[in-house]
Amino acid sequence: MKDTTTHTILARLLQATGVPTEAALSGPLGVSSQAIYDARRRGKIPDAWIRIIAENYAVSADWLFFGRGPMRVDESKENLHHTQSCDVDLILIPMVEARLSAGQGSLLTGGNCERTYAFRSDFLYRKGNPDNMVLMRVSGDSMQPDILNNDVVLIDQSKRDILPGRIYAVGFEEAIYLKRIDMLPGKVILKSANPAYPPVELDIRDQQGDSFRVIGQVLWSGREYV
Repeated sequence: MKDTTTHTILARLLQATGVPTEAALSGPLGVSSQAIYDARRRGKIPDAWIRIIAENYAVSADWLFFGRGPMRVDESKENLHHTQSCDVDLILIPMVEARLSAGQGSLLTGGNCERTYAFRSDFLYRKGNPDNMVLMRVSGDSMQPDILNNDVVLIDQSKRDILPGRIYAVGFEEAIYLKRIDMLPGKVILKSANPAYPPVELDIRDQQGDSFRVIGQVLWSGREYV
């Protein structure tokens, strides 16, 4: 994959629009120069900016995101580009450094981003708001065979209402787990897919309630093969 850092994407936006400075991008994007500065500081370019420049300047979104293929869209191939645009309309989701534990549990670091992964925008918007989504890597085997050790999961941090049968990222004390959840009066039961791990019952009416939190619902899982 080509470079998708904030600095590189901003450079491509400059090249595509022909404006002289990053602050001048505020005109083509219809935002303030402060917004440009804030995006660079946060290290994340809003996906809407990519769509605006791609549409208004006949530039390939795939090129803006990844530097792949030609920058300009050939007007003689406008219909072909329209067909392909759904395939390249991508949204970058950050992978956070914290490792979810699906076994004994450990929280290695806080929510700094180490990389991003691209997903089709239509897929993400069917699931919810991409701005609320993060990726985390799983450590442990308690959710096998559904989710394996070292899998990557997509989590919507806005989906915290418990629905039967769904998998959630939950925090308890200093650990983060992937579990299915049953709610009983005053109690939470955390269930693993792996039968080797018995259910864990938490009494949320006492101090355990202060230590327990639902982080978000798991929407997708992916696996890498070496």
